[in-house]
Amino acid sequence: MAPVVLDKINKLYENGFHAVKDLSIDIADGEFLVLVGPSGCGKSTALRMVAGLEDISTGNLLIGGRRVNDVDPQGRDIAMVFQSYALYPHMSVRDNIAYGLKLRKMPKDLIEQRIAKAADMLELTPLLDRKPKQLSGGQRQRVAMGRSIVREPQVFLMDEPLSNLDAKLRVQMRAEISAVVRSLNTTTLYVTHDQTEAMTMGDRMAVMKAGVLQQLGSPTDCYDTPVNIFVAQFVGSPPMNLVVVKVEEGPNGLVLRGERSTLAIPDSVLSARPALKSYVGKTVVVGIRSEDMEDASLAKDADPLRRLAGKVTLTEALGSELVVHFTFPGTRFETADTKLIAKEGGAGDELHIGDELGIGWVASFGPRSRVRMGDDIEVVIDVERIHYFDPDTSQAIWT
Repeated sequence: MAPVVLDKINKLYENGFHAVKDLSIDIADGEFLVLVGPSGCGKSTALRMVAGLEDISTGNLLIGGRRVNDVDPQGRDIAMVFQSYALYPHMSVRDNIAYGLKLRKMPKDLIEQRIAKAADMLELTPLLDRKPKQLSGGQRQRVAMGRSIVREPQVFLMDEPLSNLDAKLRVQMRAEISAVVRSLNTTTLYVTHDQTEAMTMGDRMAVMKAGVLQQLGSPTDCYDTPVNIFVAQFVGSPPMNLVVVKVEEGPNGLVLRGERSTLAIPDSVLSARPALKSYVGKTVVVGIRSEDMEDASLAKDADPLRRLAGKVTLTEALGSELVVHFTFPGTRFETADTKLIAKEGGAGDELHIGDELGIGWVASFGPRSRVRMGDDIEVVIDVERIHYFDPDTSQAIWT
């Protein structure tokens, strides 16, 4: 086991494409770090540089305190699990797992010990004599994991290992990989474009966009206190709802004025985000997550400065919650980042309300809500949980 340090790592290709830009991350000994971002953001390139499969243009890479920029992959003491299982079809599960150890000419009894330990951990013992074609996708991925585990490396590198599995199996394998890696206490760098994997698996997550690290922190930090609009919308499903409003002086303090709605800015929010006071008379972008809204007909809060009126366009009953898509008149905020998020996962889009142009939002109501498509509704907003961003820089507004 060993810490991994990426110190201002860059990857610049001969055609001028700058895939990774000054990436600096310290991964602690035994930490599970998830590198996440949309397709083409540079996360897999960064992983491949750690593995030694891509040259580092500039910067330093240290594994266990040793600079390994010029060390070949075999000398880095890492094990990699790929998106494709990369199993030898003519070999049994046992031989696939043992292959790397046999190349090292390890004693047979030690090889068998390691195979038995890994097979037991991954529930592969009854399958050791089968060929890959006789296994399910999840079982094949377990074999690929077993092949890495028996090497007992300093670092695990995983490049979207679950992307070829169906949704139900991905959930199961997420839990299994997390449990196995934590039981081994091996430093792990895990790459995915699936923010759900990043939220549920990592000790910390590093969010990337266009080769640049956007935010590094615990999943909770990235979700609750995103540093910019890109992180706010990329981390969390559905993406954070956004609208452009104006900050104004109200009779009892500052308010957010929309086209047909007004929301209060509590004193507690101003204490936490004092910079908001400098936006009086100016526009800001506010973001609200789906779970921070509720059906007004079921809410006890009657404060009109916490309510938003809209029209339901779609409902999705999921048992534990009712996902409500609704529209309301407002000014949409759109940048290259919001378009990218929409392309990746489907952020809210503009919809028509009669002859008016409206913004589409998504709310998560309790299962007791009975709203249906076409209903006019009022939504209660948790104004303590509203996020604020500068419309020019897309950065979160704090101090």
